[in-house]
Amino acid sequence: MRVLQLCLKPPQPAKDGGCIAINNISRGLINLGAELKILTLSTHKHPFRLEAFDEEFVNQSGIEGVFIDTKVNVVDAFSSLVTSDSYNISRFFSTDFDILLRKTLENDEFDIVHLESLFMTTYIHTIRRFSKAKIVLRSHNLEYMIWERLARQSNNPAKKVYLTHLAKQLKKYEVNVLSGVDGIAAITDEDQLKYKNLGCKKPMITIPFGINLSDYHIQEERKSTDQLNFKLFHLGAMDWKPNLEGIAWFLEEIWNKSQQNHPAFSLHLAGRHMPDWLLENNFPNVFNHGEVDSANQFMLDHDIMIVPLLSAGGMRVKIIEGMALGKVVISTRIGAEGINCKNRENILIANNLDEFEDQLKWIEEDPERLSLIGSNARRLVEGYYDNESIMKDLYGFYVNLIQ
Repeated sequence: MRVLQLCLKPPQPAKDGGCIAINNISRGLINLGAELKILTLSTHKHPFRLEAFDEEFVNQSGIEGVFIDTKVNVVDAFSSLVTSDSYNISRFFSTDFDILLRKTLENDEFDIVHLESLFMTTYIHTIRRFSKAKIVLRSHNLEYMIWERLARQSNNPAKKVYLTHLAKQLKKYEVNVLSGVDGIAAITDEDQLKYKNLGCKKPMITIPFGINLSDYHIQEERKSTDQLNFKLFHLGAMDWKPNLEGIAWFLEEIWNKSQQNHPAFSLHLAGRHMPDWLLENNFPNVFNHGEVDSANQFMLDHDIMIVPLLSAGGMRVKIIEGMALGKVVISTRIGAEGINCKNRENILIANNLDEFEDQLKWIEEDPERLSLIGSNARRLVEGYYDNESIMKDLYGFYVNLIQ
């Protein structure tokens, strides 16, 4: 089977959850024997550097990249207010990339064109003109829902109006584009149901984020349960609005008040593009590590992951990675969406200060619960999120589409 994978950012280096998810799809297809070709956008935020890939992967995928400036242009953003165009989508169209795509389709035949995210659907017209391949949308989330939630959370009236407008544009585009694909690989069952509620009748399958378990080794030596000086941590890029919004809310609404009851606890923040107000923070027992060399090692060095998301969609890669390392995760309900988890069995759910305090108190009452939740989390990942098994399902979905 010949597969063309169109990526909105390079699979490597694995700088964030999106890159990791894309890379795991790429390597999974190669491991299953697919003839893979990758074309990727290259941006200021995620530049394409051939040296970031091992030689074998480059040879197996024939990966090529084209630079595109996706920085927000005020004039274009304003003009989209008076047109029906979705500015969020149009930012990802590149004439140079479109030319490369056309040449690739003219020179080779493909069975499947795999689109990584809604933003790559802007190239559907070119694919249809120059290929008979089936088009599969790999949906990382329903984009319009993120912006709807951001709009609801905003206290700035002008910003709320603009975000609401963006969400409406995206929803209209997202509904219309469904007719242009042949199948959808949703990242969660919830997202698949939402597509059906939007009227989508195309073949669909749930393909969650999967990991290679051999890359995640549980720390054998656990923290002594009589040491209640837990190190909480958050790992995520701060140029993604839901992360920044969530951390701001957590620090202001949760952490300052929680410290009165847990002065020995500390909070450690890591990730790219930390804003100045976080770097110069005056919050008690909060330590900013910036971008770290190894996400896995950072997680292993700390105790409890927090995921205070208020407006995300899809599935959080970092939760799965933390669980794979046997870490306890305290997340909002929105942060844990799409993950087959159960409160106080393999995750802890907290949506406000009272619930967060209840979860910490529950752990303090019996610190062994920390190890139990972490072990259950690892077993959850082993049972549901092993990439090899997930990729076999995706490959089978492809086979059914082209028959």
